[in-house]
Amino acid sequence: MAESLPLRWLYLDLNSYFASVEQQLNPHLRGRPVVVAPVMTDSTSAIAASYEAKAFGIRTGTKIWEAKARCRDVVIVPGRHEDYVKFHHKIVAEVERHVPVAAVCSIDEVACRLLDNENSVAAVQALAARIKAGLAANVGACLTASIGVASNRLLAKMAADMMKPDGLTILTDDVRAARLEQLKLADIPGVGRAMERRLAAAGLVTMAQLLAMSAAQARQAWGSVWGERLHRQLQGHEVADVAQTRKSIGHSHVLGPDKRPVAHARLVARRLVMKAGTRLRRADLRTSWIGLFVKGETRGTRWKAGRKLPQVMDSLSLVEAMDGLWAQMEREFPHKRLLQVGVVLADLSPAATAQADLFDSGALLCARTDERRLALSRAMDKVNSRFGRDAVTLGHDARGATRSRGPAIAFTRIPELAEFSE
Repeated sequence: MAESLPLRWLYLDLNSYFASVEQQLNPHLRGRPVVVAPVMTDSTSAIAASYEAKAFGIRTGTKIWEAKARCRDVVIVPGRHEDYVKFHHKIVAEVERHVPVAAVCSIDEVACRLLDNENSVAAVQALAARIKAGLAANVGACLTASIGVASNRLLAKMAADMMKPDGLTILTDDVRAARLEQLKLADIPGVGRAMERRLAAAGLVTMAQLLAMSAAQARQAWGSVWGERLHRQLQGHEVADVAQTRKSIGHSHVLGPDKRPVAHARLVARRLVMKAGTRLRRADLRTSWIGLFVKGETRGTRWKAGRKLPQVMDSLSLVEAMDGLWAQMEREFPHKRLLQVGVVLADLSPAATAQADLFDSGALLCARTDERRLALSRAMDKVNSRFGRDAVTLGHDARGATRSRGPAIAFTRIPELAEFSE
């Protein structure tokens, strides 16, 4: 008889994190339906909703106008991403008081590896209780968390999703299969609608079918080794993480009504490029490709394009390239008002590996030009870090129409606090 797999991972998932932080900071919001929006306009979508708002069917992605229609008492608040990052660090520090954090998985999720002397059912129940009590006492009573415990990190994450809010689910060997069979394939992290359709076409529509497959059959259904890896994890086994390298740096911005005219949107795009350039230099990377994408105010209208660059990391080169793309966009996408703009830097490489051309051949930036532009960019970074975001910028007054609201938080990237002063 196979030996039972030990409980190895505790996964903590903060409940309605952004909205909970807002309720913690503002007592008048507690117990009320709260929606966090990127900008204060009805045409944008919710980036978070409190559980009181979720009771009305309001979710992440719900249009603000629709949220107001669903609940007349809903309170819309603008996202305060710097506060979310500050609370994130407090939460990690509190969890660390009880168990080491092995991985920060997102702004509101952490994973902790359990040792042999702390992974019995009784021990993890006591540990989870201590963590929850610590969060309430030392971070904020509004900050609740759902905790999952299992033999590997994927299952622990799925367990945390099984009981919300403020739940605790422990997937021991004897209950794992039965609990998983109650889920849909879409409940597996990373399985989206496109993958669901692909699996359905292969005859795979239930979790029970997947669990009954062999590893080889799962690999065939997925069309890659990821199917086999997932199958092993669903059976309770640990699978080594695949090392990943940063592939791109980007920013996007949903425009408020006053910033939607093309001329104003262009200044926002320039500002996003400047922010991306600062992150590029902080990571000591160079880029050789820049992309621009926009969405028109008219539903379903969008445009995107990119161009090759010399291996650069200075803001002047990046802004020049973005201006060229913007001119192309205006020729090919004749919309007078835009809803969203975004920029991305790709083909990244370590700065130390780049060799600037002694002559300005176009393949690489001229060494002298590169040195001067990079020195200026780093000087601007230093001034902005000391005196605040947009203290100095390039070619326009960033304190008006282009004043940045600070970095937003992607699903898996937590901005450094320094970015909020850039």
